[in-house]
This record gives sequence, C-alpha cells and structure tokens, in this order.
Amino acid sequence: MEAGDGEPMLEGIRVVDLTTVVFGPYCTQMLADLGAEVTKIETPGIGDAYRWAGTPAKTRGMGPGFIAINRGKQSLALDLKNADDKARMLDLLREADVFVVNVRGKALERLGLDYDSLRAINPQVIYVHCVGFGQDGPYADLQAYDDVIQAASGTATMLPRVDGNPRARYLPSLIADKVAGLHAAHATLAAIVHRLRTGRGQHVEVPMLEAFTGFMMLEHLGGLTFDPPNAPVGYNRQLEPDRQPFPTSDGYVSIVPYTDGSWAKVFGLLGAPQVLEDERFADPVSRFHNVAGLYREMARLTQGFTTAELVAKCHAEQIPAQAVRDMGDILEDPHLAATGFFRRREHPTEGTYVEMRPPFTFGDYDPPELAPTPHVGEHNAAGETS
Repeated sequence: MEAGDGEPMLEGIRVVDLTTVVFGPYCTQMLADLGAEVTKIETPGIGDAYRWAGTPAKTRGMGPGFIAINRGKQSLALDLKNADDKARMLDLLREADVFVVNVRGKALERLGLDYDSLRAINPQVIYVHCVGFGQDGPYADLQAYDDVIQAASGTATMLPRVDGNPRARYLPSLIADKVAGLHAAHATLAAIVHRLRTGRGQHVEVPMLEAFTGFMMLEHLGGLTFDPPNAPVGYNRQLEPDRQPFPTSDGYVSIVPYTDGSWAKVFGLLGAPQVLEDERFADPVSRFHNVAGLYREMARLTQGFTTAELVAKCHAEQIPAQAVRDMGDILEDPHLAATGFFRRREHPTEGTYVEMRPPFTFGDYDPPELAPTPHVGEHNAAGETS
C-alpha cells in the first residue's frame, strides 16, 4: 500500500455549523475528526445551550458533554439579526462547502438562510438541514427533542414490553439525537462524494423521527413487516424479560449463548449439564420455545461463581461474556486503556480533561490531534464582528 500524503481526509472541506445541542454538533464533530474545517456559529454571550449542561471544571458554559462533541471547531459569536454579523455569515457561506443547520425552515427563510437563498450565492453548497420531522409531513414545523422523538417513534413503550411495568419510559440516553447525528454525518459524506463526481451541490434533509424510527424498528417491526401482519410488533429475543445480565456472587455478568450448540457448553461450565435433560430443553426446538426457562436456570446457577470466574470459563469455551462494568469505572477498562480510547489532554482554561478518540482507524491516515473545544466567540478576532 502506498503511503498517504499526510493530509486530513477532509482537508479543504469548509463546514459552517449553525446547530446546537447534540444532533447537529455530533454530525459536525465527526466531520472535524476527519479533517474538515468546522466553523461553529453561536449566539453571542450564551452560545450553544448545550454548553450549560453538566458541571464544568472551571468555566461556566464549558460543560462536559459540550467539550466532548465540539473539539477542533472554531467558534464565532454572531447575531444574525445584526447587519454586520449577517454579512460576515454570508461571506462564510459563499466560500463554504457544507452548511449544517438545525434551525426550523420558517426561521431560516426570515433570515435569508434557506437553501434557495444560499444556492443563489453559492451554487455548489451542500446544505444539510437537520430537522425533527420530514418536511413533507404534518409534523414538519413542530419542535423536536430527544424525549419527543423517543415518544413518537414508539421507543418509550419498549421497556414496558420487557418488564411488564405499563408506564412509558425513555431510554436514559440522548440516543435519538446521536443516531440522527450519525445519519447526518454519513449523508453529508455521501453528498461530498456526489459533488466530487458531478460538481453539483444539493439540499440534504435529515429528519430525526425518520432516522430514529428506522434505527429502532430495524428489528422491532417484527410481524408488521408483512402485509397482512403475521406476528406482533417487536423482536422477541430483545424483549425477553429474563435475557438480562446474570447475578454472580460479587456482581453481574453478561453471557450470550447465541447458538444452540452453546447451551451444553454453558451448563457444563456452570456444573449443571443435567439441566438439558429436562424435557423442556431436550432438543433445539424445545430450547427455542423455552429460552426464558434456560435464562432463569442460568441466573440461578451463576450466583455460585464470581464474575471473574465465569468470564474466564466462558472465554475458555469461546462463549461471549463480559463483566458488567459500572459506568463510573469505565476509565479502568483494560481493553480501552490498551487501545488508547480514553486520553488525557490539557485544555488552556479548563485544565486536564478526558477525551474519547474517534472509534475508527485507517491504514493510510493518522488523524491529527485536534484543537480543544473553544469558548463562545473565541475566533471572532479573525474578523470584524460585533
């Protein structure tokens, strides 16, 4: 393989980022990680609202989540209702390759930042509109946040199907925002490739509800996949209440006997091969229909071992298994330490912080160390701005 040229993969790609919170910034963070020049436009003073989430180390407005997804970007504080700031924004957009925005359509039209207006000054611009809902549907102008999308997509009814508690609940993660951000990033990269082939820019719409519904219902559409439906909605393997981490004498362990042939190994290492002599578990078809009983038997038996003992036994038998690690101990994971996933860096104002590197590597490209997350308007001095 020939040596790379040492330049970032997206060298020369200029991105103007008019997004806030997680959906849009997660997209532009991935572009920055690949070498794009990302200029983040923020409201003077307060900046991106996500700056204020969590507990900062030293400076208000430099919360941990914000630091995690805004490294390597430049920050300009612009009041887009101010004539001079609006002129500077338009100057940026004339030279931009990509404009990523999550402002609703009517507001963009009032600002003159809708796609048709920008195409008039930059015909090759790739205009990525991160929206809550597809703009050709009845929800087009509604506001959308992670909770709303989890509700609208049916995700909030997933846990009740597992534990029998009828109360609708959110998954405790900004999962809809992050999934939509991933979709926005790969849609942007595809549009960049398209422009390299054709020379044409385009409007790209990434609706959060559609992105997340597709993600969650990939397996859970279940019997509704067919017309007429032939089974209930949901993927039973994921909704099985007993398919949970198994208790041990000192914690919990994840063990996955994914193939039918794994059951004999699992009960052998648990010291109870006779479990499979039960008529409920005597053959593959019976085991398939009575898998909940198998999980309950495992949960009873795993309590006689330490977590470390079970992980070692499973690995020796090529059975997938890992200790259940508390979130608060994640920095101590030996694998993540060995791969350098977490690294300590120094921020010029916030001191030492932990950064998670991009979760990919390339044989012909070594990602550079990006500049730390900026303060609001840190790069305004590069030009005249109010």
